[in-house]
Amino acid sequence: MAKATKKQALGRGLSALLKESSEDITSANDKNADKVVGNIIEIELDTIEVNPYQPRTYFNEESLRELASSIKELGVIQPITVRKSKGNKFQLVSGERRFRASKLIGNSTIPAYIRLANDQEMLEMALVENIQRKDLDPIEVALSYQRLIDEIDLTQEEMSLRVGKKRSTISNYLRLLKLDPIIQTGMRDGFLSMGHGRALINIDSTEDQLKIYEKIIQQKLSVRQTEQLVKNLKEGFPVKSTPTPKKVEIPKFVNKELKSISEYFGHKIEVKLSGKDKGKLIIPFHSEEDFNRIKKLLQ
Repeated sequence: MAKATKKQALGRGLSALLKESSEDITSANDKNADKVVGNIIEIELDTIEVNPYQPRTYFNEESLRELASSIKELGVIQPITVRKSKGNKFQLVSGERRFRASKLIGNSTIPAYIRLANDQEMLEMALVENIQRKDLDPIEVALSYQRLIDEIDLTQEEMSLRVGKKRSTISNYLRLLKLDPIIQTGMRDGFLSMGHGRALINIDSTEDQLKIYEKIIQQKLSVRQTEQLVKNLKEGFPVKSTPTPKKVEIPKFVNKELKSISEYFGHKIEVKLSGKDKGKLIIPFHSEEDFNRIKKLLQ
């Protein structure tokens, strides 16, 4: 405990040094740069600008609220990374979810690792950090790889070294960008996996791609089943369009209360009907903490 307090006090001391410094720290040779750059410092959230090169544009509000709740209880466990700008200003390099969640609960400061970087390095760091995330959809990863090629002028070989992935893996992601935009959207929304996308990319006809895509969604086909459909198509068997199933209306007595039930649990409640006036309410959860919260509501 004493060790943690000492580290925190050091961070505050460096923060004071940063504020008091009359000279801008923009290079490793500037005054006090050795005391600030490369250190973890508690800095004010108001002095941080979001990364203009951030490849991620969508942040799940529900997930942010859960992270905010965790930060309120435990604090920011992993510091964000920022680059020093002019004056007492910073730009975010990584950790935008932690930054947003901290603002959400009204925190005024956040622990940050300070570094120096030019615009190209900022973009590259943001893209590489984005690729390393576990919760990205395949299209988001593919777009990040494409930006590294277009804007940083990296080859697939150079990217392989930067992100620690095989060149063949990078190539497989990039090929997904050749899929029809409707299918790419389906992958981003989680309706089909990268395995499904890799199978569909082998079809030249956009019309046939979309027909199989509809079958995947409507019949909940596995990757193996999708690969078989693609194989059949290649062997000359045409893909038949799947008739749209008749939509079952949710009973009025359920529809009437659905919004209030969803608000009570803090999640969108799914309804699965099994017959006239019969069915199930499905309550999703996104973490152990979220599950325990729902359990208490049910007790």
